[in-house]
Amino acid sequence: MADPDIGSAADGTPVASTHARGTVERPVRLSDTLPKGAEVLKTSKQSYVHRGDRIRRNDRVKKVLLVVGLVVAVAFIPRQQPRDAQASSVGGTFTFGLSGEAHRLRAELDATKGELELANAQLARARTIMTYSSRYHVGADLAGSIYDIALAEGIEPDLAFRLVRVESEFNPRATSSAGAVGLTQLMLATARDFDPHVTREQLYEPRTNLRIGFRYLRSLIKEYHGDVRLALLVYNRGPVAVETLRSLGVNPGNGYDVAVMKGYTGTGVVE
Repeated sequence: MADPDIGSAADGTPVASTHARGTVERPVRLSDTLPKGAEVLKTSKQSYVHRGDRIRRNDRVKKVLLVVGLVVAVAFIPRQQPRDAQASSVGGTFTFGLSGEAHRLRAELDATKGELELANAQLARARTIMTYSSRYHVGADLAGSIYDIALAEGIEPDLAFRLVRVESEFNPRATSSAGAVGLTQLMLATARDFDPHVTREQLYEPRTNLRIGFRYLRSLIKEYHGDVRLALLVYNRGPVAVETLRSLGVNPGNGYDVAVMKGYTGTGVVE
């Protein structure tokens, strides 16, 4: 007698049946409980195929992007040239701006340098004037006038101070028995050779007297071809007396030139 719980399928495969609460369920094949190797193999094969397609698709996308990039680069080259030109133009403007700034800074530097040189010259002048003021025991104002006017008239200041010391001992009101007046002891007639309208009283004014006296000495040094000694003798004794003695073969020296030039080694003039 057959087991009521075991039957057979049409192909002869044993089939188990389960009775629950008087109902009969669908027969379950034993093959249904076994691993489905074919389907697993098929699924794996499909996954492999899909992965290969994805890789090939990515390669194609990369190639397309590369080609597109090359096309864009080629298309961009003509546009880049004007930008380069514009950049050059901007660069040129910038360079010009720097050049302009450099010129401005150079001008300021030159101006500052000029101011510094002027300040140094003024400082040197002040020091020299103070030296003469101390050496000859005269005020800085008078020392400054002698120094400045001597240079203006082409006379070395050292010789100018020596001349004034011997002639008047730096006394603007000095007057000789012969009628010579002022710091450089000028005769009015001689002074008018250089300033026709000057008066005797004006020759007592220090700057006027110094200006005419130094101009006269400069003309004598030039006339006697740089012979400072002979020029000083003519300044003191007058041209007539000196030339008369010289024509007689007599030394016109009277000690005046020695008094002025003692220790002096200059040329008497400045250019």
